[in-house]
Amino acid sequence: MHCPFCRHSDSRVIDSRTSDDGLSIRRRRQCPECGGRFTTTETASLNVIKRSGVMEPFSREKVISGVRKACQGRPVTEGDLAVLAQRVEEAVRQTGVSQLDANEIGLAILGPLRELDEVAYLRFASVYQAFDSLEDFECSIRDLRADRAKSAAASDEG
Repeated sequence: MHCPFCRHSDSRVIDSRTSDDGLSIRRRRQCPECGGRFTTTETASLNVIKRSGVMEPFSREKVISGVRKACQGRPVTEGDLAVLAQRVEEAVRQTGVSQLDANEIGLAILGPLRELDEVAYLRFASVYQAFDSLEDFECSIRDLRADRAKSAAASDEG
């Protein structure tokens, strides 16, 4: 880390803190050459490898825009979409890898979207998983109904 004042190539960390969002670290530094103090923010990069092989930084906005299409006409708010995108980002960051396939992002979206809105989930899954027949839809609906029945049975027992 170069000093922004004298361009000295070294600095000493005086204080480190996790930022409010927990995704970055704020460090207070001091230059041993000129004594100047400055702040740096460090974040772990997370890159997505697209099907074409192109790599780009992960974007919550891209998650939101992709899911927003599936949620058109559904009772889903922008706040709901923001929370979903945050959950997806947290899930993919917890894998501990710095690069992941776009396919893995799609898989990470399916779970939270299923909890948010089943119709939007079916819409997203039909495109993402390339449904090509009515049987694909029927199978997915059957799974949703089975999960709903399990949840109802579990809540009746509790």
